[in-house]
Amino acid sequence: MEQTNQPQTEPITAPELQFDLGSFEGFNFRSQSAIEHQLTADEVVNWEHDADGEAEFWPAGDHPGVAVVFEHRTAVTAADLMSVDRLLLELGGDAFENFLRIHYTVNCCGYDLQTLSAGTVEDQPLHIFEGTNFLDLRREAAYELFELYYPEAYAAWERSCCDGLIFDTDRFLDSPSFSVEEVRLVERVALIVAPQ
Repeated sequence: MEQTNQPQTEPITAPELQFDLGSFEGFNFRSQSAIEHQLTADEVVNWEHDADGEAEFWPAGDHPGVAVVFEHRTAVTAADLMSVDRLLLELGGDAFENFLRIHYTVNCCGYDLQTLSAGTVEDQPLHIFEGTNFLDLRREAAYELFELYYPEAYAAWERSCCDGLIFDTDRFLDSPSFSVEEVRLVERVALIVAPQ
């Protein structure tokens, strides 16, 4: 019996995401209708446009981190989801702060998501605060950043016995020294502050 030495071909494996990126809604252009069920991020990544029909997808809103990263996009591609998954892996996990950092770097600084590196995300000098309402969060951020960036003035203000010496948290945060973005989530809020 004659054996042929044909090269062994590796089976093609579908890309698999490391993190749960929520669910997605979609529209199939072949059938000209909405896709009837919500898809997982893995299903979006592995959608066969030739076999199943050209389609576009967008976050269903059940994952606040994904929603904030793609808040300015009308559609999300498989490459977008794989890029977010890769960045989360390189940044050490899917903590909500990492989604906020990616969001800021892409949506506020203008970097391209698919070519973005974790190093560029980490290089953004951000301060992130999370809480239940913006009023408390802005106050907390202002005091913390006042102490961090102006330690001598903060120490002098803290030691002062003058009742009229008021620290205006809103004027401090709204000064040209900082860029402040308020992010509203389902049950929580976040404040992203970047020194200018």
